[in-house]
Amino acid sequence: MAALSVAPEAFDAAALKRLRAAIVGSTHLKRDPLNRDFVGARGFAVVFRASERARVAREFPAFAAYLERALDPGCNAFYLNPLLIAGGGRVDPHVDRSLRAYWKEVPVPLRVSVLYVEVPPGMAGGELVLRRGKRELARHRPAAGELVVFDGDLDHAITRVELAAGSKAERISLVCEQYALEPDELERVPAFALESGAGSRYGR
Repeated sequence: MAALSVAPEAFDAAALKRLRAAIVGSTHLKRDPLNRDFVGARGFAVVFRASERARVAREFPAFAAYLERALDPGCNAFYLNPLLIAGGGRVDPHVDRSLRAYWKEVPVPLRVSVLYVEVPPGMAGGELVLRRGKRELARHRPAAGELVVFDGDLDHAITRVELAAGSKAERISLVCEQYALEPDELERVPAFALESGAGSRYGR
């Protein structure tokens, strides 16, 4: 099985425009709430159980088509993260376990889905690199509209984003960590919560 599956042009230009507007215009958009592996990045996150998917779609209607297309019906907990990386930014190697904020022993996600909402023209770098241990499995240059999926236990990184001097453009993606948890594990995850800014977590 390939380390990375890619669906080109999974979303058309009109859908991407709506997504970009919703992300960039969100009042929740702050410095990314994840951790120090994310350099020069901003964003926010929505934590939810499968039972609250309709609520996420109501509160973030521009995300509804992505949820319909990307979510695995075998998963029951999700960490949805719009991620914006400016010129000079990068994401250092890590394995996703963002739900560990709720309990340290959280398993890795079953899979991670990424939609590339905007890729600045002329961008160099910004590649998704997947590894298992020291072995590089894939290096992918993103294109707007692509939906990519990879196994949640893979170490991954985003190489430094290089843009023209003075450019204010950002590499924008919509990332979803998808977990298949046991019932007792699922109880530790909020039914619905927003994370906006480092260390900020609140249920709604």
